[in-house]
Amino acid sequence: MKVDEAVLAAVRDGDEAAFAAATEPYRRQLLVHCYRMTGSLDEAEDLVQETMLRAWRGRAGFEGRSSLRTWLYRIATNVTLTALERRPRRVLMADAPPGDADAPFDRDRRPDLGAAPDDLPWLQPVPDGLLEPVAPAEAEPDAVTVSRETIELVFLATIQFLPPKQRAVLLLRDVLGWSANETANLLEVSTASANSALQRARATMRRRMPDRRLEWRHATALSEEERSVLERLIDAHDRVDVSAFAALLAEDVRQAMPPFAFWYEGKRAVTTLFTRYADASSPDYPGHLRLMATVANRSPAMVAYLRAPGADTYRLLGMSVLDVEDGLIVRIYSFGVQLLGAFDLPPTL
Repeated sequence: MKVDEAVLAAVRDGDEAAFAAATEPYRRQLLVHCYRMTGSLDEAEDLVQETMLRAWRGRAGFEGRSSLRTWLYRIATNVTLTALERRPRRVLMADAPPGDADAPFDRDRRPDLGAAPDDLPWLQPVPDGLLEPVAPAEAEPDAVTVSRETIELVFLATIQFLPPKQRAVLLLRDVLGWSANETANLLEVSTASANSALQRARATMRRRMPDRRLEWRHATALSEEERSVLERLIDAHDRVDVSAFAALLAEDVRQAMPPFAFWYEGKRAVTTLFTRYADASSPDYPGHLRLMATVANRSPAMVAYLRAPGADTYRLLGMSVLDVEDGLIVRIYSFGVQLLGAFDLPPTL
């Protein structure tokens, strides 16, 4: 699709205001694209900024033979591929050893990824507000709605196992709907090479995705079932009802707690953890939790504030994002406060 003359002139003629007016409506969907590629909202924001800077510097080379959106995606993808070549993939649940729910936290246990503890690149959640289009110019197929199957944490964690170019091919073809030729041209490879990369990427996704998630839910909002599970989970926390809490968990549930480099597997382990840290009579009781329902990555989530014994103030502790299947929780991602900067949460209540 060719660009109309007014947009082409705005991009090429050096008018900063006109250039910004033409390109800014695509910033949100480029942010989602870079976030899918990297698993980090912080990094995605930097990459989109670099994309816009490179687009401005290279505006004279934009000939209008493709859409402005395609041109910006080309720049963003290549900027991201370059960044991915320089750093390890995001830290995932599979990288860390399982924890012992009966033992105290060992906060120094971290996977060996060749990085200092404070520099480990953890997968980050994203606020749902950043997944919505903000202008009519964003009315493109992938920008009108960001469907759950391509933004949930289980999907983002799985694509981290793909080499960067396979990741790009999968997202361009299966998420954005680009043709094989368009994808090959962007990546400057042959169509046969792009198709081969796509097949390898799909095979890896089938192998690594949980069996129960191979059939995706084409939706953007929480189901009534998920809302009910979230409400019941918060209620079980408030009442410290161990039986009600356990009843919401799948037998093979897993809970990860980034940036702590360990996770817990199975209903018994996760229930034991709940009992140790929610029950005021437990020697490990850290204080009273106040939980509030929210949504992140198109998934049910709850924000946690902690009031330590003797304190008057609740302080932000973190956020747990839930993966619910058939009315049971199969995964809990409990993110520390240092990974929640994009959510604009008050530090105290």
